Amino acid sequence: MNVIDHVRDMAAAGLHSNVRLLSSLLLTMSNNNPEMFSPSQKYQLLVYHADSLFHDKEYRNAVSKYTMALQQKKSLTKTSKVRPSTGNTTTTPQNQFLPSEIEVKYKMAECYTMLKQDKDAIAILDGIPSRQRTPKINMMLANLYKKAGQERSAVTSYKEVLRQCPLALDAIIGLLSLSVKGAEVASMTLNVIQSIPNLDWLSAWIKAYAFVHTGDNTRAINTICSLEKKSLLRDNVDLLGSLADLYFRVGDNKNAILKFEQAQMLDPYLIKGMDIYGYLLAREGRLEDVENLGCRLFNISDQHAEPWVVSGFYTKRHSRALYLGAKAIQLNSNSVQALLLKGAALRNMGRVQEAIIHFREAIRLAPCRLDCCEGLIECYLASNSVREAMVMANNVYKTLGANAQTLTLLATVCLEDPVTQEKAKTLLDKALLQRPDYIKAVVKKSELLSREQKYDEGIALLRNTLANQSDCVLHRMLGDFLVAVNEFQEAMDQYSIALSLDPNDQKSLEGMQKMEKEESPTDATQEEDVDDMEGSGEEGDLEGSDSEAAQWADQEQWFGMQ
Repeated sequence: MNVIDHVRDMAAAGLHSNVRLLSSLLLTMSNNNPEMFSPSQKYQLLVYHADSLFHDKEYRNAVSKYTMALQQKKSLTKTSKVRPSTGNTTTTPQNQFLPSEIEVKYKMAECYTMLKQDKDAIAILDGIPSRQRTPKINMMLANLYKKAGQERSAVTSYKEVLRQCPLALDAIIGLLSLSVKGAEVASMTLNVIQSIPNLDWLSAWIKAYAFVHTGDNTRAINTICSLEKKSLLRDNVDLLGSLADLYFRVGDNKNAILKFEQAQMLDPYLIKGMDIYGYLLAREGRLEDVENLGCRLFNISDQHAEPWVVSGFYTKRHSRALYLGAKAIQLNSNSVQALLLKGAALRNMGRVQEAIIHFREAIRLAPCRLDCCEGLIECYLASNSVREAMVMANNVYKTLGANAQTLTLLATVCLEDPVTQEKAKTLLDKALLQRPDYIKAVVKKSELLSREQKYDEGIALLRNTLANQSDCVLHRMLGDFLVAVNEFQEAMDQYSIALSLDPNDQKSLEGMQKMEKEESPTDATQEEDVDDMEGSGEEGDLEGSDSEAAQWADQEQWFGMQ
């Protein structure tokens, strides 16, 4: 047994730090005395040393050593005999125990992906002949092709994965996301379904995710619900997470939160989807719950995007949210929620063009998610690009169909143009006919009624909606309508309820303060005098700008479209 054998055994045993030290010393010895190790032995040393660097996350250094190893491998074809080396007790065949060149290239590609050098990763994997590509190589290639927009190549690679591993479910999702028909994908798994017992659910599973990726969320929900009710798949965390995400997409926040909570109870260490769960909690004004969720996720792992995104939902500063969103994207460039968080922060900081870039990327990653389109449309409206917003809203309407969400989104844009006010009213009526409890439609219809000074109709609409659900914005809007008809006491009650649901709702607080000042102008004047005296101090704010905090508080649901 020679020294290379010892290095190999330590590498196999996972003693990476030991391998790194010993291989470094041996490589230096080899450089000072080229005759000490044969080309095959030096190749092995370089690979094991690179592997130890990879384990220490020194990816650029690892790539350098892997490249040197591949160059060394080429010299093996020119050498037919093993050179004598000190430390050798016996001579072994040249190709025995040599690390796979294919595996070395795969490790190099992994390094390149960690370094965000996807083109280099594709190039190194493309250099491997098709027949020599293992399933994991094809899977990595497929994901890289998809990210680069090379859809045809991605489809080919995903299909190759399924040919070798017909139960590779992530590859199935990859194909469905690239618009491959569900029936075609199902046909690739037919043999394995028929030959293995208890796999009858797979066809329905494929059908469900085919609906997901065509934007048919209602049928996707029904299919997954039928799967989840089956005794063998009941309480599956992945199915519950998918169901929660689908409820979120159709605007059923109550059921979305319920399913996320069920999944979280089954798996306390669950991270996937928790960014959306945090978003929903924040939308309901449950900021303490959001903060607790963020702390819990950080305790699980700070190397995922989700805890950083969740933290962005309870921060009170745009600059902080921008940092948290950027950090999340750095950890996972495919995190849609991170892109939305950063985009919303940029928009509210007045950097609309930068925000547009982030929302467009979110749409590229999740074309069927309405909240991505909402964010982009808000940016267009913020920059007075009503025409672009109208084109986008119409495209969403045509693509996803006439449902309460798309109708409300189109109506939101129509409300920006006096010429299309009647069209907005018609669209909102259709939306509320489909879903009388859809809060966004109720809010927009109430805004329209307020413009038209139809306060009694607005009060009736809001009362009917609040009879079945409680929402901070709806209570506050009802308070505004009641003030308009001189129902001051009940208006005060509605503002109080709104503040109990969200203590940070600045508009409810302003409405209440305005009423109090009107009721007792003398007291209000005295309070203002006291405030002026207190405001003459020179204490600084160590946390940051008060003006930014005030601006933040004025933003209603800053991180998402209301």
